[in-house]
Amino acid sequence: MEIKINGKPLNFTLDNEKTIGEVLAALEQWLTDSGHRMSELSIDGEIISASMIEDAFSRDIMTLKILDISTKTTAELATSCLLTLLDDIKKYESLDYGEKTQFFKTWQKSAQAKFISEQWSALFSSCADVFSGGSVNSRVLQSITEERLREINKPAQELVNLEPLLIETCNRLVDLPLDIQTGKDKRAAETIQLFSCASEKIFRIYKQLKNQGLLKEESSDASEETKEKSILALINDFGEATKELLQAYERQDIILVGDLAEYEMAPQLQNLYKVIMLNIRGTAGSQ
Repeated sequence: MEIKINGKPLNFTLDNEKTIGEVLAALEQWLTDSGHRMSELSIDGEIISASMIEDAFSRDIMTLKILDISTKTTAELATSCLLTLLDDIKKYESLDYGEKTQFFKTWQKSAQAKFISEQWSALFSSCADVFSGGSVNSRVLQSITEERLREINKPAQELVNLEPLLIETCNRLVDLPLDIQTGKDKRAAETIQLFSCASEKIFRIYKQLKNQGLLKEESSDASEETKEKSILALINDFGEATKELLQAYERQDIILVGDLAEYEMAPQLQNLYKVIMLNIRGTAGSQ
């Protein structure tokens, strides 16, 4: 059996795979790591529809000649999904009260709902809240969706645009212990929320830059830490420090919160941003 990806032969050695389902399962991680998802399956020239999937997966690979897998990049699928979500929001807003109460039951079974659930759990929760008549406003959901689209379509520019928010976040982190000491609990909570939002956005953009091949290649010098590894190391260190900060904040350990916020989180957040910017291909990073 010959395996093709988007019409091109794939150099893939079978181990113990006996069925099409087992072959696809073996290829799934490879596709994911390369930033792709399967969009269509063809067996000996016959396109397999959704209703044929179950039978196709159980077929013995010895009974076929060519398995052709069509893929789309995760970014392409995400863009299509988010554009569909914007249409879903408009449709929901046009419904009367009775129709709105039933909307989520149907929507959650859609392809875009399943993709959102897999890729962005927080966004799915917001969709569920809006489409179930919860507390989140549909305009807020629209704004979040449009933000996600910008992160996918122009990740480098979106990272550049993040800088003012990043500066504000770091300044507020420095002020965090004083806010707690002086009873400004609301401002302190807002600072933690702002920090979480800025951090998550940087991680999302980094993932897009990496998946879309917009980060510079790793150094060929084996004695030098590669750029990508240095970013991943910074992310790991940042994650550990963030856990420690949140735990200290929950315990109201003001001294530790102050030390971590001012001397750990603010500098690490700025450095992570700077390193990612310097590793972006093209002009955005140099700017």
